[in-house]
Amino acid sequence: MKESSADQLKYLSINSQDEDWGIVVTTVGYQFIPPEGQYPQSAHPESYNFKPQTGRILNEYQLVYIIKGNGYFSSQSVRKQRISAGTMILLFPGEWHSYYPDKQTGWDEYWVGFRGVHIDKRVEKRFFNKEEPLHSIGISATIVGLYQDILRFASQEKAGYQPMISSIVLHILGSVYYKERNNSFTDSYAVEKINEARILMKNMVEKSPSPEQVAAEIGVGYSWFRRMFKEYTGTSPAQYQLQQKLLRAKELLTTSGKSISEIAFVLNFENPGQFSTFFRKKEGVTPSEFRERAH
Repeated sequence: MKESSADQLKYLSINSQDEDWGIVVTTVGYQFIPPEGQYPQSAHPESYNFKPQTGRILNEYQLVYIIKGNGYFSSQSVRKQRISAGTMILLFPGEWHSYYPDKQTGWDEYWVGFRGVHIDKRVEKRFFNKEEPLHSIGISATIVGLYQDILRFASQEKAGYQPMISSIVLHILGSVYYKERNNSFTDSYAVEKINEARILMKNMVEKSPSPEQVAAEIGVGYSWFRRMFKEYTGTSPAQYQLQQKLLRAKELLTTSGKSISEIAFVLNFENPGQFSTFFRKKEGVTPSEFRERAH
């Protein structure tokens, strides 16, 4: 391990209990490369050895966050392209890649390596993919702080530190996904109308207006409304309304003295049987069982 004010690198121990957590952190560190500086600064073991000219293949994922300067990135799935500060690079196991700072600017980078079924599942479901490894999320002091937290916990190596730092990695991944999703949706008018519709549907959950009525109420066409709502939220207006009905039903079951029949009536179900079928399909228990467990 080598440490200085501009360079810190740690490789971490992992036990079988850590593996059972579902995600483990293998390495974490940072490098601050000045203009005309050598890259990389740190000496890596053979499995991590990296030369920008030839690239490398890892057997894990890495999140590399560039917070200053410019440079270049290429991989097996992506042609060479220029990257700048505010870029998060997600490296994939088994995927050849190369990246390096521009000699004129240098760059500052943080990285963390990890592996496990939790990240494999997210990749399998296409939340992240090899064809889009670069994420323009901007400079975030919060995310830099998360890398520094990982370094701090890793330095102390207290009992249970692996589950702690691997959970921070999931936080970083969630932040990257959240920031990019919102940055990519640039239609402020659509966002305003979708938020207006969500407020309306929450406030009128007991009256159950149809999605067509909601679109008319906010002054937009239904086809446009349905398409933009699903694109932004990941669910259709009708499904969103059902989610709100379920949340309201759970609230009434736990905080009110209303009977099951009264709650079914309040939420505009045709009869208590239809309400019970809906609730059991969503929650796995009947309304009565849910109320009994809650109390």
